[in-house]
Amino acid sequence: MAVGYSVVGWNKQKRVYDLVIAGSVVAAVGAFVGVTARGNPFLTAETIIIRATALAAFLLLHIILCIGPLARLDERFLPLLYNRRHLGVTMFLIALIHAAFSTLQFHGFGDANPLVSLFTAYASEYRAATGLPQFPFEIFGAAALVILFLMAATSHDFWLKNLGPILWKRLHMMVYAAYLLIVLHIVLGAMQSERSIALPALTAMGFAVVSMLHLAAARRERRADRVAPAMAQEHFVDVCAASDVEEGCGKVVAADGERIALFRHKGKIFALSNVCRHQGGPLGEGRIVDGCATCPWHGWNYKVEDGTSPPPFHEIVPTFPVRVVDGRVQVRPEANPLETRSEGAEVTP
Repeated sequence: MAVGYSVVGWNKQKRVYDLVIAGSVVAAVGAFVGVTARGNPFLTAETIIIRATALAAFLLLHIILCIGPLARLDERFLPLLYNRRHLGVTMFLIALIHAAFSTLQFHGFGDANPLVSLFTAYASEYRAATGLPQFPFEIFGAAALVILFLMAATSHDFWLKNLGPILWKRLHMMVYAAYLLIVLHIVLGAMQSERSIALPALTAMGFAVVSMLHLAAARRERRADRVAPAMAQEHFVDVCAASDVEEGCGKVVAADGERIALFRHKGKIFALSNVCRHQGGPLGEGRIVDGCATCPWHGWNYKVEDGTSPPPFHEIVPTFPVRVVDGRVQVRPEANPLETRSEGAEVTP
């Protein structure tokens, strides 16, 4: 965020990012269609498109789920996090194409309404073949598609502002529910008709990678949240050495369970809330730009002295009392009233 911020903000980086996404998707789907058509000449074009879009959407979903923990583990992945919503919208559009072709192929030419057939057709077929009724697997895919639609439709900052950061974040955390529904859709659907070991192996491998990355990121977050012993007087908490906070950079520390962003600017250390007012990003993982603490996720700025955004913006993050004693940074975990100005804690050589 800066004075030149616009509603769309379609800068050069985003254009390049979108071109790379579009080119990669077209190349991957084209390669899959070509190889599949050559190896299975009797498959219909609709079937090949259904399989290609299913694979592309499922792979993109795994990439989206991995970006968050990767950015927590290594800041070099932050540019991907900055544009992650573009990947989400792309994934939804591919999933929508998959759903449209699947519904047309398997439910579009019967007597029943395609949407009614979508949830009822297979139960009678499985009963006739096995003697046992089976819950139609499409309901899981349809439910996941609804979630993905809600996320794609609210991906713009307009909805973030009107829904509020907390509700918006909760809505977009439903991507994990969509992932579970899609796995069930695959296990009860494609895996029942395709006997190849490739699909179960790839699904299990994807689940394992996503799980391990999230667990690794969670362990790192727990280490960062370890509470330092509180000082006996004034309830200041020793959080780190002053030398740990580099000039022009931020550092996230924990004080009595409160995550605080420390910034070193012009030889002084300032303490702000670690929660960016935009999407709750980790402010302390950012750096100083034009005298402002800058969130690494989307570039929102806050003056280090009082936590206010530069004009014409009005967002504010709380500041915290901070001092440097014997080369150690000590922070009081009770936030100051909003817009309280801090002179910072000077770091002596």
